[in-house]
Amino acid sequence: MPDSRGELEVETLLKLVLGLIAVLLVLRIVEAIISGIAWLLGPFVVVVQLAIAVLIVLWLLDRI
Repeated sequence: MPDSRGELEVETLLKLVLGLIAVLLVLRIVEAIISGIAWLLGPFVVVVQLAIAVLIVLWLLDRI
């Protein structure tokens, strides 16, 4: 049985790690943006949720 361990090159592993770090940074930026929007809309969260629910119901009933 041939041993297939260690066949990835160092450059491939480096690209993989850098890609994962880039994804993590993008997720952190998106999280910061969403938390900022949530902070601004804090008092209006219930109103926004009701508006979204009404739009979904109207869409399901083909009223939009």
